[in-house]
Amino acid sequence: MGVVDGVVRLLGIDDLAACQRLAGDREWGREDRKWRFLFSVGDVYGVDDENGELAGTVVSTPYGEDVAAISMVLVAKRYERRGLGGRLMRHVMENAATASLCLTATEYGRPLYERLGFKAVGLCTTYKGVSDGPSRRGVSVPIEAVDMPAVHALDTEVFGADRSQVVEGLPFFCETLRVVRDERGVVGYGGAWRNDDRVIVGPVIAQDAETALALVDEVVPEGPVRVDIDHRHPELIAWAEERGLRPAFTTTIMEYGAPIANDPSRLYLPVAQALG
Repeated sequence: MGVVDGVVRLLGIDDLAACQRLAGDREWGREDRKWRFLFSVGDVYGVDDENGELAGTVVSTPYGEDVAAISMVLVAKRYERRGLGGRLMRHVMENAATASLCLTATEYGRPLYERLGFKAVGLCTTYKGVSDGPSRRGVSVPIEAVDMPAVHALDTEVFGADRSQVVEGLPFFCETLRVVRDERGVVGYGGAWRNDDRVIVGPVIAQDAETALALVDEVVPEGPVRVDIDHRHPELIAWAEERGLRPAFTTTIMEYGAPIANDPSRLYLPVAQALG
């Protein structure tokens, strides 16, 4: 039986090293922190070849019955263009049990997703550079346990699905996690986390652009950073460019199934492209 016809199996954390070897084969980073978080919140699937080596992966992170975020669609170079990526995608599409799916597609992967019925709904450009650190302070405060129910409620309202497993993990996953409060309660939250040699700025969810920019300003660290900016937020593009960050690559935001009842106007930065 060839690898394309092989059994798609649910991977566990013991398969982490194999996932990282596969990522290295595709010239991706090890991304140890991100992989571990994905294993903790989602379902990681893979296919082995006849030698027992991992030949392909895909991650499905379900948010209740509403949305599943698809990510880490990786196929070893030796098996590319043999249908394995489509086989893995069809597996998660058939097993997600959610009304909608979302993903962020590279230029290389987009044709496959389009053939499977995914529709483009936006563009995201990744900016990279070296940050001088926070440019202002005092608008946000470090998150406290008492803030978590309000953060969860805001996240669900804006994202359009219950991401409780992700939100509950953020205080442990993020190096920095802050909230903005006013008389209404929590009106925004933002974080940053380290991925290999740089810090990813995100998530940032806020009621308005002023709050979002304040959060970004106060969570961005000094040193190498990455910011994944939806083109629907030109104010964040301007923020990045003013601080000397430069575009690295652009990806396509795609959805499948029922329209997702989210509010992109308040979803400023993702936790990671892998998580929607």
